[in-house]
Amino acid sequence: MSQITTMKALLIDAPNADFRLAEIARPAPREGEVLVRIKGSGVNPLDTKIRAGNATHARHPFPAVLGMDIAGVVEQVGPGVTEFHRGDEVYGMTGGVGGIQGSLAEFAAVDARLIAPKPNNLSMREAAALSLIAITAWEGLVDRANVREGRQVLVLGAGGGVGHIAVQIAKAAGADVFAVDGGSKAGYLRSLGATPIDYRVETVADYVGNHTAGKGFDIVYDTVGGPGLDTAFQAVGRFGHVVSALGWGTHALAPLSFKAATYSGVFTLLPLLTGEGRSHHGEILREVGKLVEAGKLMPRLDARRFGLSDAAEAHALIENRQANGKLVVEIA
Repeated sequence: MSQITTMKALLIDAPNADFRLAEIARPAPREGEVLVRIKGSGVNPLDTKIRAGNATHARHPFPAVLGMDIAGVVEQVGPGVTEFHRGDEVYGMTGGVGGIQGSLAEFAAVDARLIAPKPNNLSMREAAALSLIAITAWEGLVDRANVREGRQVLVLGAGGGVGHIAVQIAKAAGADVFAVDGGSKAGYLRSLGATPIDYRVETVADYVGNHTAGKGFDIVYDTVGGPGLDTAFQAVGRFGHVVSALGWGTHALAPLSFKAATYSGVFTLLPLLTGEGRSHHGEILREVGKLVEAGKLMPRLDARRFGLSDAAEAHALIENRQANGKLVVEIA
């Protein structure tokens, strides 16, 4: 029997172009890589920006296969890989940027350092939704802010992708979590054990006064960017710490400096773009997997389902802010 040498993949030929289903060469795993038969490809807002050519920090040369998040089954192991074997179920953030093939395809050859065993209690669809947002939340709260029991943590944009995972990681660490978002998400955020705060109703001064007696929060995670980071500087307490996953632009540092507070940025793509720190991504996903299997963390998915032929619809829902949870393209 001859070996299959091609695969189906969605290609983008130029910025803002339509997806094109094509038959392309199936990759072979090189040193340190595994070939993954893809079952699910998570869709993130950043994917839509890369597709439009608007992500200057996340260039991906065209023609391109998009998709950063992956879940699937190891099909073949490359030279030097000992921790994974054919048939292992895995997940990770493995490509779709920097010229690395993404996950909107039947197969991908991925750096084994970037992946981890899929949590046993997650479906492939759920696992495909998790990696980018979980790594981003973990790097901010655990690596940068040392979240721990007794800390008062404020999450801005708490109902979003990174936000709802950050809430759960902080809760799992024993922190007292306050979740800022629209009122429609209050019930869900309360179900995660957080105190919901409707930013349309309460000002920063209101919730700092109501929940910290005016002292400010120990840790503030800004997942919104822009004015969100300025809000974070106002909401943090003395000697506290602000983390942002979107800390771009120009911001007045005085509200932070006068409280002797500190700031950290999170740039989750760095290991993919530079090759530096890739093993840590795999380590984070192993720790996230433990939380998932302990029942302490679960991604929230939109109920709608998509295949390769529907990927454009999933992108449109995200671009128009109509997604109600994470979206995943399932690949047969």
